[in-house]
Amino acid sequence: MNLKEKINDDLKVALKSGDKIRLQTIRSIRALILEFEKSGTGKEFDEEEEIKLLSTAAKKRKESIEQYTNAGRKELAETEEAELTIIMSYLPKQLTLEEVENKITEIAKELGTVTKADFGKLMSAAMKELKGKADGKIVKSVVEKVLNKN
Repeated sequence: MNLKEKINDDLKVALKSGDKIRLQTIRSIRALILEFEKSGTGKEFDEEEEIKLLSTAAKKRKESIEQYTNAGRKELAETEEAELTIIMSYLPKQLTLEEVENKITEIAKELGTVTKADFGKLMSAAMKELKGKADGKIVKSVVEKVLNKN
């Protein structure tokens, strides 16, 4: 079952259950899918595009949580956190920090990257491998850490 079918099924369940936050979040994901399909880019909505779309939505929620928390708007931050939890349920399981470190160390050994000058090369390979499985900020900090060890 692809994301579009799962979202449509979950939308029906959310409508029946009366869970407003879940309904609102699923509708926003559905809108993003429809927007992608009508964009006219000619791209197919495959698993990679699904992950990209959901990752972007999750990133926006994280940024909103940070801004609302800094502004002292706890109730809005809580709503965004609930939406983020729902969005994350559609993404692949997120890796732990230790798993990310192990994977990036492995990639660094494969590529033979050892200096800070290799940052772009390692970061690119790591993001390609960990897309949707780990937050980009975490990947960046681990890549820097791995290159600083050497």
